[in-house]
Amino acid sequence: MASTATLSSKFQISIPKEVREAQNWEAGQKLAFVSKGGVVMLVPVPTLDDLRGMAKGADTSRYRDRSDRF
Repeated sequence: MASTATLSSKFQISIPKEVREAQNWEAGQKLAFVSKGGVVMLVPVPTLDDLRGMAKGADTSRYRDRSDRF
């Protein structure tokens, strides 16, 4: 998919429809810009509901408590 957008004089861009649809992005959704090595990635910011259950089954037996920090 090769889509382009033009940066406006107010430093705004419109994300092309084909990209929005392919990524299932919706109006009002928060996106983060991640810059790495001359490339900028646009990544959706997860909601708390998206993160719920992410660590299910994680081993907490070696959890580091605040008492063993400097």
